[in-house]
Amino acid sequence: MSTSNKVHSLIRLDSRWLQLPIDLALVAAVWWFAFWLRFNLDTPDEFQSMMVQTLVWPLLAFAASLLGFGVYRHIWRYTSVAELTRLSYAVALGGLLTAAAILMLRVEFFPRSVLLLHPLLALVALGAARALARIALSGAEPSFLSGKPLLLVGSVQDAAAALPALRGLRQWTPVGIVSPVAAEQGRSLQGLSVVGVLADLPRLAQRLEAAAALVVSAPGTDARRAALMGASEVGLPLLTMPRPDEWLRNDHSQPRRVELEDLLGRAPVALDEQGLSELLTGQTVMVTGAGGSIGSELCRQIARFGVRRLVCVDVSEYAIYQLERELAASHPQMQGLYYTGNVREFERLLAIAEQHRPATVFHAAAYKHVPLMESLNEIEALRTNVLGTLNAARVAGRVGAQRFVLISTDKAVNPTNVMGASKRLAEQVLQSVAVEFAQTRYVAVRFGNVLGSSGSVVPLFTSQIGRGGPVTVTHPDIVRYFMTIPEAAQLVLQASLMGQTRQIFVLDMGEPVKIVDLARLLIRLSGQTEQNIPISFTGLRPGEKLFEELLANDETTEPTPHAKLRVAKGADTQVDTEAVLQWIASAGPAPSAAELRVWLQSLVPEYQPVQ
Repeated sequence: MSTSNKVHSLIRLDSRWLQLPIDLALVAAVWWFAFWLRFNLDTPDEFQSMMVQTLVWPLLAFAASLLGFGVYRHIWRYTSVAELTRLSYAVALGGLLTAAAILMLRVEFFPRSVLLLHPLLALVALGAARALARIALSGAEPSFLSGKPLLLVGSVQDAAAALPALRGLRQWTPVGIVSPVAAEQGRSLQGLSVVGVLADLPRLAQRLEAAAALVVSAPGTDARRAALMGASEVGLPLLTMPRPDEWLRNDHSQPRRVELEDLLGRAPVALDEQGLSELLTGQTVMVTGAGGSIGSELCRQIARFGVRRLVCVDVSEYAIYQLERELAASHPQMQGLYYTGNVREFERLLAIAEQHRPATVFHAAAYKHVPLMESLNEIEALRTNVLGTLNAARVAGRVGAQRFVLISTDKAVNPTNVMGASKRLAEQVLQSVAVEFAQTRYVAVRFGNVLGSSGSVVPLFTSQIGRGGPVTVTHPDIVRYFMTIPEAAQLVLQASLMGQTRQIFVLDMGEPVKIVDLARLLIRLSGQTEQNIPISFTGLRPGEKLFEELLANDETTEPTPHAKLRVAKGADTQVDTEAVLQWIASAGPAPSAAELRVWLQSLVPEYQPVQ
């Protein structure tokens, strides 16, 4: 018989319709065995007759109990502790029902020890049948095929979770586990040995002739970063398993290359899915700056909650076109409306909002590049970041939106540059508009750098590595907070649900990351070393700080029900919005940079320009 036929034959044995007859046959067999044991392996004739006459009762009792507990919803080949626990309950009930039937019938001289022995033997027999079925059926399934040698990097527990997904893959054959836990060395998992610890990875890769290393440790762990450093020493490709969203899309079922997010990423954000569904499902939502990194991810996250209408506004024609194509393909049932509009133009923004009456507005439109806004473009930062926020906030209030969320930045805290000061002024403008429109909740959310967002260091470093270097870092000690784009967008959504008007949320950004370490990780991810791609230090740029802060000097935070969100206290300030409008309008197209900074300092006293 061919291997395929053998597999199909065994699969038929795993049919749920055969499981009950097999179980009842075992129940009958152990009923006889219980009598046999009770009489010291020599059952008298009269008791053999009693055994046959009463057999119907354990069969009926166990059939009812096993069916009642839903034992046959489980597949034998995947039997686990949970299934055996349910089986134990069913056997116990079957034993009780059998005893009740025998005692109620008052069977004369019935050996009552059989009523105790039988369920114990039945549990052993039925459990053993499932264990043997799992062994047989697992052995018939495709095992690791003769592919390229693959080392697994992670603990035994992490490897155990990854091995089932690797079975049957033609291109890979696991040859060993490299564990970050020294005590696990020498242990074995499903025939696969723990061959060493992380420090041994380069040597083990050469000895076992591994073609790649698959990192099964959790994202963001030190084990992943150590594995990257060790793998790059011998030019070993570093792989990881697909993320859950990639599995759902069905386009990434194979191990893929490790990305920066896998090394710096953190535990997934726990969202209040029910609360967000109630907030967004069937509603109209408007996003400004919808074509940007954060804005587009917000649109993706909002769309999955089943909004009735998503109004996307962005000044970039190409960005909004790209967003339209993506969302139309992934959410064809959603009504998406895509506008090329500028948040500086109040009347245009108002016309769009009045037509669709959004319940929630997310304001992500902003200029965020510090050096560009620091020289030659200072007035542009004010017009977009301050005037644009004022326009969008007032529009939300005018059309009766329930919530307005401003995407702010850690650079608004004790700012040393025009961009940061303009975002802090935008927060103050928001809190002032909140007084005008009491029916709308106005909330701001501050966070740091986002991995891979437009204008961030990651795309810059990647392009420099692609050209052969050098990778330019401004200062060896400069550090920044980082989070992934999906995490940032999800926390913005969570803040929109929780926030009370005029609150400023501060996100848990984790530990700051040295930019030079980020550069080294990206170099190693490219398969190179610092000897091939050098790092060059260029000095701090205008307005740039060594350390970013999430709180101003006079601010503290209070916890919220969500572990990754806190509320900044002491940040509730207001400004004369009409005076702000008047100054920006009167400044003209090319105001004096010095006068602009003096005016900014008058409204944002903590703004201290770097000399």
